[in-house]
Amino acid sequence: MSLLLDTHAFLWWITDAPLEPMVAARIADPEALVVVSAATAWEIAIKRSIDKLRFDGDVVAEIAGNGFTPLDMSAVHAIRAGALPPHHRDPFDRMLVAQAQAEDLTLVTRDRRLEDYDIDILRC
Repeated sequence: MSLLLDTHAFLWWITDAPLEPMVAARIADPEALVVVSAATAWEIAIKRSIDKLRFDGDVVAEIAGNGFTPLDMSAVHAIRAGALPPHHRDPFDRMLVAQAQAEDLTLVTRDRRLEDYDIDILRC
């Protein structure tokens, strides 16, 4: 299974916050491909700058240090995100949905609103 971590799932993982045990096991599985989007780095940077998030770590170093694979945002992803039905208005989450669709990834999230999209979800 190839996993795409939603921003909160990524932050919970790197800060040792509790995740569902089965989800934590899948993320920790050395055979799993675990992907973190550039949208997550962007969201963290934006939320830091407006004081909505306190996180002093280095996102790029955390991605690499945890053995995760970075996923850039492409024009194809952006067009797909813009064309999604308006079930969810958050641009970061819409990008993650588009990337999950385009790259055939399972999105690890706790956000129930994302269940309305045509993607596989692993609830954390």
